[in-house]
Amino acid sequence: MTRHRRTDDWGFPRWRPYGSGSAAVEVRICDRHGCTNAGDRPAPKAPNRPERWYFCEKHAAEYNANWDYFAGLTPEEAAAREASEQGETKYKSASHWEWGGPGDGTRSRAELDALALLGLDPDADMLLVKAAWRTAAKASHPDVAGTDAAAADRFRAVQAAWQILSDADAVRTALGGATGG
Repeated sequence: MTRHRRTDDWGFPRWRPYGSGSAAVEVRICDRHGCTNAGDRPAPKAPNRPERWYFCEKHAAEYNANWDYFAGLTPEEAAAREASEQGETKYKSASHWEWGGPGDGTRSRAELDALALLGLDPDADMLLVKAAWRTAAKASHPDVAGTDAAAADRFRAVQAAWQILSDADAVRTALGGATGG
């Protein structure tokens, strides 16, 4: 008869803690001659090849410090190789994040579009916005541009951009004043 022993799993094997199994764990040794540390950091043996060295952290850092992918190539050849290998990559930027565009999340899409219309960065403050708005409005004002239809459209767009940005700033100021921030 087997001897009863106390465990925390209440008879359910899936409740046992990790690492409680009795199987031995295989550890790969660093590929650097003479090193006995665990080799858990892969490094390429050659460009565009699947073969890898497996180094410990110290030797991986040493190997990567001396790695030059474009060794022996002229700057023109290096640029040509980089351009040709751009098509070989099998990953791309996540398309579901592209709608957000630039910015830090404090401005809406309409505000970012208005800033782009005025030629400003997404983090421009209201002093820069006002200066850019005045410059753009003066350049496309009907008194200056005359009866040019493109200038009139530009003037309307600049005025709409100013309205969006000034309204958003007024809301931010009101919210900042109400919360004490």
